[in-house]
Amino acid sequence: MNAALQSSVETGHPSILALPGHHPTGREQVGGKAWSVYSMQKLGIPVPPAFVISTEVCARYEAAGNQLPQDIIDALPQALQWLESQTSKTFGGGDNPLLVSVRSGAAISMPGMMDTILNLGMTDAVQTTLGKRTGSPEFAADVRERFTEHYQAIVGKAAPADPLEQLHGAIEAVLQSWQSQRARDYRRDRGLPESGGTAVTIQAMVFGNLGERSGTGVMFSRDPVNGSPTPYGEWLPRGQGEDVVSGRMTPQSLDALAEQQPEAHAALLKMSDTLERAGRDVQDIEFTIEAGRLWLLQTRSAKRTPAAAVRLAVALAEEGLITRSEALDRVTAEQVGQVLQPHVAPEALRSAKVLATGKLACPGVIAGLLVSDVDEAEQRALEGESIILTRHTTNPDDVHAMSVVAGVLTELGGATSHAAVVSREIGVPCIVGCGQDQLLPLGERWVTIDAERGEVYEGRLEIIDANAGEHADLQRLTDWARAESRASDDAPLAQLLQSRKASAAD
Repeated sequence: MNAALQSSVETGHPSILALPGHHPTGREQVGGKAWSVYSMQKLGIPVPPAFVISTEVCARYEAAGNQLPQDIIDALPQALQWLESQTSKTFGGGDNPLLVSVRSGAAISMPGMMDTILNLGMTDAVQTTLGKRTGSPEFAADVRERFTEHYQAIVGKAAPADPLEQLHGAIEAVLQSWQSQRARDYRRDRGLPESGGTAVTIQAMVFGNLGERSGTGVMFSRDPVNGSPTPYGEWLPRGQGEDVVSGRMTPQSLDALAEQQPEAHAALLKMSDTLERAGRDVQDIEFTIEAGRLWLLQTRSAKRTPAAAVRLAVALAEEGLITRSEALDRVTAEQVGQVLQPHVAPEALRSAKVLATGKLACPGVIAGLLVSDVDEAEQRALEGESIILTRHTTNPDDVHAMSVVAGVLTELGGATSHAAVVSREIGVPCIVGCGQDQLLPLGERWVTIDAERGEVYEGRLEIIDANAGEHADLQRLTDWARAESRASDDAPLAQLLQSRKASAAD
């Protein structure tokens, strides 16, 4: 048996792997979340210790009629003891209580589509001890409230008093989320397999809501919207990760972090460069700062707009991180078509009335009818209408509508929220953070959105086509593709990419 699958001293079970401590065989075994934890630990990056229940347990769980296997239940106490030894904390009590997060993690990234539970292990006694230890009963109460509300929402029942029972319920909820409707829709729309399952990562908590020198954020090693080399991201002081990615709160820019905590900001930039070079791709990084100490929680290849995909493919090849052939593999014919998107005629802009402004999430220009009801927006879009979905803030259940509408607008949330990430992946124009009560009172009316400008205009403005010959990066990719295929000079890039894909499939 592979050494990575042998029962370990750390966890006592072949399907529960300690991180650090094990060398996973691959993403398929432990999922993307745990694989990134392992990869970062190997690079010497500060990551809270964790253990992961491998993806094969998901299949066993479903085969048993959604029952957690007894051998996994029996092995959890030993795995928790190992985590206690790594943190010098005690799960469910003691003078230094250990709280954990329980996170999903499929082999292929599905941002926001499955469930996560934070702050697990909270009890009355733990709240009291945490308040005394940190000198902040308010912090302990905030953690308790977050856990209680989140557990009820995700698991569907009140959190039990026994921390181990809390953990059992959270693990089952994460495993069940693999089969949630939103996860199924996401896989169906992207042609992903149903058989992979999700791993479950149990990780020691670090707290971005601890005090003035704490916070959480998401950063990209390069801009995922336009592909520029400038690091891009958002930061929320005194917050936890779900506050940022859910879109419920509008965070600050990374520049604010540089002003507030310059040492942490500099360390974050250095780590992002290390991860980008190791991963040979632009990285999407989740981080937390607890009392001035920087921790990275996850990294993955960043979802990007079609325009960014083109620019980044060329840049990474010219920097020597990937080959020209790999650059061509990273751009699709569909993305080329989306890059050549139209724009609002300059004459129309001069007299346009701006109804709302926000942050660019995914570029594009489109005219459409504002609709705020998700199901109505999906139905009318499927019937052929140009619909722009307007929401106070989106949640993962909205993805079925986002996949078919012409555009998306939100009142709250930043450019690293789930709405922004999903819009970039599917290439739908999206503006986020337009402001409280700035969109929904507009009702059902025709507007034109220019996402790159972050502006929503009244009525249907004139839209004109883009010029392919003016796009230098597209031309560079075209030259590389023609040289590789010895194609005629007039073969367009989209055709060349389709031919490469067909040849690779043969």
